[in-house]
Amino acid sequence: MPHRVALFSLLVPDYDAALSFFLAIGFECREDTDLGDGKRWVRIAPPHAETEILLARARGERQEAAIGEQGGGRVWLFLETLDFEADRARMIAAGARFEGDVRDEPYGRVAVWCDPWGNRWDLIQFANPDRSGT
Repeated sequence: MPHRVALFSLLVPDYDAALSFFLAIGFECREDTDLGDGKRWVRIAPPHAETEILLARARGERQEAAIGEQGGGRVWLFLETLDFEADRARMIAAGARFEGDVRDEPYGRVAVWCDPWGNRWDLIQFANPDRSGT
């Protein structure tokens, strides 16, 4: 039986630009290893997070066309915060673009934002530690 989701890949056009953005919004770089031939193994995550993002530089037309479209236009990434307003302000300063208003839902406070490549995320502060809506 699988134990956990360890990593998932996020297509980006450039390792350094992506790394710079994510560090500016508070993520940490867990590894940046040169694999040769222009490839790198770049793992990032929010501090203390178990699941990591592997930044994957797109190669070829198919992958380049998928940058920012991995979720098919939907919010597909969910970034949990314990300090919604402070993290939202830091993200705006770093270039994250928020869509619409902040919403208070039964499950918590949430706002949709886009990274520089068009991926849609929720910034969410859950109402309950177990992430339930009740």
